[in-house]
Amino acid sequence: MNGYYYIINTLRDYIKNNGFTNTVTTGNIYDVDLAKQTIFPLVHIMVNNASLNENTIGLNVSILFMDIVDESKSEITDKWLGNDNEEDILNTQLMIASRLVSDMLRGVLYSNLVQTVAPVLCEPFTDRFENKLAGWTATFDVIIPNDMTIC
Repeated sequence: MNGYYYIINTLRDYIKNNGFTNTVTTGNIYDVDLAKQTIFPLVHIMVNNASLNENTIGLNVSILFMDIVDESKSEITDKWLGNDNEEDILNTQLMIASRLVSDMLRGVLYSNLVQTVAPVLCEPFTDRFENKLAGWTATFDVIIPNDMTIC
């Protein structure tokens, strides 16, 4: 009877061990103190809703992969890249999301019964919060066995 805990804890542990994320949080994104620069890169897990099926439980999950944008004080010399690391953040955070999804489709998470179905859509964001953050929101269904018995 711990499907919800199993999913969020397994996702948290997997993300914490990826080597690219300093902080993993869950719940309401507005409860996270995003003003602290020392917590980035940050991944935030939100469970949107659940579908209870005969043999499975599906949780619709949104995961925000984000980092704080570092703006250079120097004059812009490259109009394409600008004077910040926004493109680097978008690239890195998308790769972290991609690794997570790959492992839910056919890797270690799949083997541990934390599974999803492709495709998983990711939406980029910039300037979404008070401080300048950039990253991706991946939204997908996580499917696990329903171990609740009728008896």
